[in-house]
Amino acid sequence: MGGQRQDAYVLEHAHVYTADDERHEWSDGHVVVQDGVVVAVGDGPADAAYEGRRVDARGCLITPGFVNTHHHLYQWVTRGFAVDGTLFQWLTTLYPVWSHLDEDTTRTAATGALATLALTGATTTTDHHYVFPRGGGDLLAAEVEAARTVGLRFHPTRGSMDLGQSKGGLPPDHVVEDIDAVLDASASAIDRFHDPSPGSMLRVALAPCSPFSVTADLLRASAGLARERDVRLHTHLAETLDEQDYCREHFGSTPVDYMETLGWLGPDVWFAHAVHLDDASIATMAATGTGAAHCPSSNARLGAGIARVRDLRDADVPVGLGVDGAASNEAASMWEEVRHAVLFARARGGPQALTVRDAVDLATRGGARVLGRQAEIGQLAVGFQGDLAVWDLSSLAHVDVADPLAALVLGSQPPLRLLLVRGEAVVEDGALTTVDVEQVAAEVAASSRALLQRAGVVA
Repeated sequence: MGGQRQDAYVLEHAHVYTADDERHEWSDGHVVVQDGVVVAVGDGPADAAYEGRRVDARGCLITPGFVNTHHHLYQWVTRGFAVDGTLFQWLTTLYPVWSHLDEDTTRTAATGALATLALTGATTTTDHHYVFPRGGGDLLAAEVEAARTVGLRFHPTRGSMDLGQSKGGLPPDHVVEDIDAVLDASASAIDRFHDPSPGSMLRVALAPCSPFSVTADLLRASAGLARERDVRLHTHLAETLDEQDYCREHFGSTPVDYMETLGWLGPDVWFAHAVHLDDASIATMAATGTGAAHCPSSNARLGAGIARVRDLRDADVPVGLGVDGAASNEAASMWEEVRHAVLFARARGGPQALTVRDAVDLATRGGARVLGRQAEIGQLAVGFQGDLAVWDLSSLAHVDVADPLAALVLGSQPPLRLLLVRGEAVVEDGALTTVDVEQVAAEVAASSRALLQRAGVVA
């Protein structure tokens, strides 16, 4: 079966939850990862012929790595503002700060955010970056560099805004771009970064920001470019009642109906939040295969509401989880989103609204489906990428919880014994192997203060 490699792991005697199509689960199972992919998974110990680093994972739970379907990495250095504001109040507070972003600030913020995602079980993440100040440098490249450094599978999106306040939009005019500039930059992002090959660590999508910050012309043009270049489409939609009112006032329709008129529905599209959807909108998303990134913590922090996750799943809408930006979810923990998804769904719809296994599925196979990678990531199955998390349930906080999945989802975050991305250890025994967390923390603090000084928020 080949010689031993650094990225060869034989994990045995763990409780294994595969999140595969049959939801296979074993109380004493094994997972073998070689050459970056899963080559064996099943009940009992692994075949002795497999070579690699053997790990006795007794007392641990192994799951697929979590897939984060919505984030704003740059916001890591602007946490703690407008903590009691609505979405629109929060945005108007922070747009003037974000207009001073530059390449170094973005790289530092992204490194801090990505490191935190890894420490909370994420192996794949998206990012929605839509603020590109003039003279700020190559912000998208800075994020790509940060993801390579931390070691996560990365799906950045080239975001955009072209509807400033003078034209009836929410963002200040000085942080918007014209359509030609956006399309040129979007095409360049695809050319420079998008890797469509199987097992890719880097794929790009196009992501105009929202109905209240983007013109219909830009939405149509971005959809055309994305489909011409075979990349995915992403935007915020139906996040708040304010947005719903905006769409009715300006377009005479619901947010989903508006996007349908612009060619913005389909299996290559996913919407962030999707909180305020009527039955017809859910049916339309289901019929077209349009996905949703459920962000329970951010939606709660901003008082936006609770998405109809049970109804979306029952309709077979692709649904994954997202932490959203760290300025509206200061924890930005993927593990916490799994827990909150269960609790908020049950607060809305009762104890059967979402099971603990449903929640893990949202964070794994659900997120993979939203990103169009359901044949590669999000499951522990032979031939899938070697992206997995080994959760230690042997400590006082979890050792007597009868159901290991309940221990993970309903208890506190278990220690992360191992996180593999493409078969390479990014976290071992609760510590990142790729970056020095203390150094990153110091850099984040300095970068945040410098940004706030440039924006005139602090002296």
